[in-house]
Amino acid sequence: MKNKYLTSYFPLMAILLFSLSFSAIAEKELLGWLLGIGVYEGMKEFFPEAGIKLALLIICMACCFMIFAALKLIADTINGLSLLFFSRDESGEAIAKSRSGSVIYLAGGALSLFSFFSFYAMLGIFLAATVIYFIYFVYISGNSISPAGLIGIIFFQVISWASLLSILLFITLKLYNSVMASLPV
Repeated sequence: MKNKYLTSYFPLMAILLFSLSFSAIAEKELLGWLLGIGVYEGMKEFFPEAGIKLALLIICMACCFMIFAALKLIADTINGLSLLFFSRDESGEAIAKSRSGSVIYLAGGALSLFSFFSFYAMLGIFLAATVIYFIYFVYISGNSISPAGLIGIIFFQVISWASLLSILLFITLKLYNSVMASLPV
């Protein structure tokens, strides 16, 4: 008998692994920035160097964890909505089968630990894991979906993520422009 809950901790582990690898780079960048502005030497008078590095790593990891957890929550919601709108499956088998795809993100998180020297390599691994999971999700869901529903799921996913990223980019650019406009020339 196979226990269906055996892999239930994989999403948490994947989020922790990706958070650790991204926070390692962020910690190095923060240390460089603190050295550049001259604050790091003053901090070493109050805290040991290892304590500062560990504190920065934990803070960066907590921030990355929150970002990845929010992305997972949004992704689960978009997956559920796409199946609600386009699937003929009323018992929830498609969503239950797609949960085993968390192995893809776990493998990606483990790979990202080996590439923490390069932000672009880690970002590439995360994006590759996301694309592979999307293909897996569409493949697993394909049994309970008509061809038109499959196209609907793909378009719904692409439009949802593109809209979310476009809104975030727009808000970021708007904020940046307002800060730049408020600076004295």
